[in-house]
Amino acid sequence: MKPKMLEEEDESFQKPDEETIAQQTEATLKVSNIQYFLQVASALPVRHAQKPDPVQYIRYTPSQQGGGHNSGAQQRIIRMVEVQQDPMEPPKFKINQKIPRAPPSPPAPVMHSPPRKTTVKEQADWKIPPCISNWKNPKGFTIALDKRLAADGRGLQQVHINENFAKLAESLYLADRTAREAVETRAQMERRVAQNKKAEQEEKMRAMAAKARLADMKPKMLEEEDESFQKPDEETIAQQTEATRLALEKITSTKA
Repeated sequence: MKPKMLEEEDESFQKPDEETIAQQTEATLKVSNIQYFLQVASALPVRHAQKPDPVQYIRYTPSQQGGGHNSGAQQRIIRMVEVQQDPMEPPKFKINQKIPRAPPSPPAPVMHSPPRKTTVKEQADWKIPPCISNWKNPKGFTIALDKRLAADGRGLQQVHINENFAKLAESLYLADRTAREAVETRAQMERRVAQNKKAEQEEKMRAMAAKARLADMKPKMLEEEDESFQKPDEETIAQQTEATRLALEKITSTKA
C-alpha cells in the first residue's frame, strides 16, 4: 500500500461549514427523537388513544331547490368529526388465522406378521392389574385382598437383608452371654461369702456352748471332790442366769 499525498485544495479533506453542521445535527436529532418515542410507546403498558383528525367543514348544495326541500335553504355547511376509537376494544377481524398444511406424503407401510393364536402365558403376561390406590377410594368400592396385593407390587420386590444385621445380632448375643456369666459369678461369690459367714457364726456358737458347758460342769466336779463345798447363794445363781441369757440373746441377734 502506498501512502496518499494530502492536498490542501482538495474539498474532500476540508472541514464543513457551520450551516452544514447545523443541518446534519438537526436531521440526526429528528431521527433519534422518532426512535426514542417509538421505543417509549412500545414499552408503555396501556396504549393511549390516538388523536383524531382535525374537524372539517363541507359546504353542501342540494340538487333540489325550493321551499319544500331542505327547509328552504339553498346551501348547508356540514361539520365532519372523526369518531373516537376505544383503545381497549378487541380487534373486530381475525387476521392471524392459520391455514392448515397440505397433507404430507403417505407413510411407509408397516409389515405385520401373520395372525397367530396367543398362548396362556402370553395372555397372563398381557394381563395388567387394575390401578388400586392404598390411600384413595372415593367411590367406596370393596377391594379384595388378593387384588390389592397384586396391585401393590410386593411380589415383584426382592427382600435384601443387610449383613450388618447378622453382626449386630451376634454382638448382642455375646454381650448377653457375657452379662449372664458375670451375674452368675457374682451370685456364686455372694453365696460363698454367706456360707463362710454362716460357718464362722456356727463355730462361735459352738465354742460359746462348750465354754458354758464347762462352766456348768466345773462346780459339780469341785463339789464331788470337796465334801465341804457349799452351794452358791441365790444372788450368784441369778447373776449366772442373767449372763447366760444375755449371751444367748447376743448369739441370736448375730445369727439374724
